Amino acid sequence: MSAASGPASVAGLLGEIADVGRDATRGGWSRFVYADAELTLREWFVEQAQRRSLEVETDRNGAIWAWRPGTGPGGGAGSPHAIVTGSHLDSVPGGGAFDGPLGVASALAAVDLLDARGVRTERPLAVVAFPEEEGARFGVACLGSRLLAGAIDPDRARGLRDADGRTFAEVAAGAGLDVDRIGPDPARLAGIDAFVELHVEQGRGLVDLGQPVAIGSSILGHGRWRFSVTGEGNHAGTTRMPDRRDPMVVAAGIVLAARDAAVAHAEARATVGRVVPVPGGTNVIASRVDLWLDARHPDDAVTAAVVAEIERQASRLAEAQGCAVTLTEESYGGTVSFDADLSGRLAQVLPEAPVLDTGAGHDAGVLAAAIPTAMLFTRNPTGVSHSPEEACEDGDAEAGAAALADVLERLLREPVGVS
Repeated sequence: MSAASGPASVAGLLGEIADVGRDATRGGWSRFVYADAELTLREWFVEQAQRRSLEVETDRNGAIWAWRPGTGPGGGAGSPHAIVTGSHLDSVPGGGAFDGPLGVASALAAVDLLDARGVRTERPLAVVAFPEEEGARFGVACLGSRLLAGAIDPDRARGLRDADGRTFAEVAAGAGLDVDRIGPDPARLAGIDAFVELHVEQGRGLVDLGQPVAIGSSILGHGRWRFSVTGEGNHAGTTRMPDRRDPMVVAAGIVLAARDAAVAHAEARATVGRVVPVPGGTNVIASRVDLWLDARHPDDAVTAAVVAEIERQASRLAEAQGCAVTLTEESYGGTVSFDADLSGRLAQVLPEAPVLDTGAGHDAGVLAAAIPTAMLFTRNPTGVSHSPEEACEDGDAEAGAAALADVLERLLREPVGVS
């Protein structure tokens, strides 16, 4: 952006990356961490930051930080009392255009609006793009922010594998990260007084309320578990039905058990969204089937009860089919309530904005254990997310960026020492 061109529009920024990572097979966009599409988006973000004369750095965990220095002493990158905003650039397989990039584009547009208003304060501002928020490549959601906050062991992170068997350490090192240094960064966190993440709404709350922007209140507790069902691989044509030890039959039962366990508890969600048979031939009885469960509920005890019931049913089904089953927890985050004081200040700036909770996980939820965090949601007229049908109208996107700029201006103008 230049002074002559004025603030960028969110729609214009997103238009620049609209063709990056389009998935002709699944539809939508597939932008996996450190794959070509996500690397292109990282380059785009750095270029956009440099256009705004922001100081760019990549931290030890692969997050990209674009700093707008404050006017105080040492007000540049990594300086204390910072206000931070941003989101992520990666996606689920065949996801929508807005989940993640809307928050980054809105943050850049908000910086433009602050510049246009002449807002310069003692506090610095940073826009951050976190890696592997969706966990679509290595299986752990919000991996970048978890590493930053110390919410995952670095050795475990280094050993995570993608669908091709490549480790996170191998892939990240190939992208230029010093993987020996990944892990908690308490000094960086200590310099942040507030983190506000804007995200496209992942439901229909704002459509029904007739508002373009909401303030987040909490995130449902949620986690991911992997079932591995082992049986006996064999020929699909020569093996009689009574002689089979077919793990796919067990896997099918687990899918139904997940639905039934969730339905038994109000507000619970349980989803099997990925099933991988081994070896995966059409005329082959699988020897093993791996399937991944996503389970959520506002009460962590209920989430645990839902998973325990699914595991009980899985064991029963496996025994009946002559198979064996194991359950591994891959990630879990308890229910998060955002910082009440910070959310209250957002409400003062945006008195018309409704307050909504969400069933989706976010980097702001992970960081909430370490620093004050808050969220804004921009209206999604379809109510659909993690899908090509995800949407955000241009006018709502601009309203979201303006709301974010208003919030950031309020926080930046607060005296140092207020957080």
